[in-house]
Amino acid sequence: MRVYIGADHAGYEFKNHIVSWLKEHGHDVVDCGPFVYDAEDDYPPFVLRAAQGVVDDQGSLGVVIGGSGNGEQIAANKVRGIRAALAWSEETARLAREHNNANVVSIGARMHPEEEATRFVEVFLNTSYSGAERHNRRIAQITSYETIGQLPPLP
Repeated sequence: MRVYIGADHAGYEFKNHIVSWLKEHGHDVVDCGPFVYDAEDDYPPFVLRAAQGVVDDQGSLGVVIGGSGNGEQIAANKVRGIRAALAWSEETARLAREHNNANVVSIGARMHPEEEATRFVEVFLNTSYSGAERHNRRIAQITSYETIGQLPPLP
């Protein structure tokens, strides 16, 4: 699977670890940076490129990494067609794919030990979307709002 990855200075070391881990596990990795550590860098240039790569490359997934993962998730979700989820457990990583068909996972590198955060990425990549009707319906409502800006009707 092709995986686009982007981070900031707080996620730089974990990003490099994940790039190696992904390659060792047979994934085709597109590293969107950063490529050198810069304590003053901003995450949007790297994260937005990773998210746009996922949109432009149907069937690929993305990983974005920061200190908490919050800003990276927010930035990735600004790219039309992205459903980025912040994973803080194996269960949230699994449910992001299974229920929300998330195509990007956001990880807080300062929030978890490396081994645990790596497992979140592994679970995310190895989980399939359930395709359940209720999830399809909900995703369609979000996509419609994203595309045309019309709120879904209230029940």
